[in-house]
Amino acid sequence: MNNRRNFMKGAMAAGLAFTAGPLLTACASNPQAFRRETLPDNCLPFLDGPEQEILHLASLAPSGHNSQPWRVRVAGPGRWIVEADPARRLPAVDPENRELLLSLGAFVENFSLAAGALGFRVEAETIAEGRGDRDIVRISLIPDRRQPFPVELMRLRRTVKTGQASREISSRDIKALFQHMDGLAHYFSCGSQHASCIRDATVEAFRAQSFRDDAQEELVRWLRLSNRSVKEHRDGLTVAGMEISGMTGWYLRNFGKPEVFLKKSFREQGADLAAKTAAEGAGWIIITSRGDSVSDLMETGRRFERMALEARALGIGIHPMTQVLEEATGQDAIAASHGRPMHLQFVLRVGYVEKYPKPVSPRRSLPSFVRGPGAV
Repeated sequence: MNNRRNFMKGAMAAGLAFTAGPLLTACASNPQAFRRETLPDNCLPFLDGPEQEILHLASLAPSGHNSQPWRVRVAGPGRWIVEADPARRLPAVDPENRELLLSLGAFVENFSLAAGALGFRVEAETIAEGRGDRDIVRISLIPDRRQPFPVELMRLRRTVKTGQASREISSRDIKALFQHMDGLAHYFSCGSQHASCIRDATVEAFRAQSFRDDAQEELVRWLRLSNRSVKEHRDGLTVAGMEISGMTGWYLRNFGKPEVFLKKSFREQGADLAAKTAAEGAGWIIITSRGDSVSDLMETGRRFERMALEARALGIGIHPMTQVLEEATGQDAIAASHGRPMHLQFVLRVGYVEKYPKPVSPRRSLPSFVRGPGAV
């Protein structure tokens, strides 16, 4: 009995470790899976089919704890406002809404690419003056010639936390990944001094955050362990999303309690497993921005999403490990190793994946985040 209990505890701690990197996080055989090929439960009489498809594809963008912090207000024909949903903020790990705005940038990039593929041109203007504003981006959707783009990549993109190979990413693939980054992305192979610094700082930050009660309580609030919880909320961190399968996954879906993840033993084991995970993969990608304004963060989120879609096409897994940017010592440790001030926005563990897993994170239906003309 003790062996079984210890096994379950270790497996659940692994799930806690694999929530590392709230930014960024189904398959038909999994009861928690949601198909991305179709529009789930969508019925918006004030939008036509292509517009609904654009919004669905946009909603496949990554977000912290899979909180999906976007709302869309249709201001009129072809006029849209992308909002930040205050109920979906993460004040413990993202008090200044940095990660929220990066996620909204990824949402807008998916929106723009999907619109182009369906015969629209998008004009997006950042209208927020501060990080706490509700209205973030004004979008104009204008009929135009189709701009071919493999939107299937949006359906297939996901965070990959396990199974990253250690072989170095080729210079050709790095060039492809960075083609839209404008010099703001940097790759460090796993044997380099920079990679070691990033790994060590990441592990230290993860351990610190594991024992910060407000951060862990916030994480637990976004856990969706049971199938009923997943279907009810269609957001958050699921058993499948934490890559817990087999008997342990079954146990968690049927008997798991989110508050169990707050126990000291789980935190300790989760931190140890995060250290092991940080040592895997081909190396690290750091993404910076030119500044920290709302516009800078939105643009960086858009660049990241374009890179993430390219990574999926190349069979490269991405695992954001953002604790290093959320804890007080993390940014200082990485910036100090570069010898100059940097606006760090993403810390990504990367590596080739032999068999890319199918996406498993749920998404909300359009009526839950899209409001029609006249809505306040």
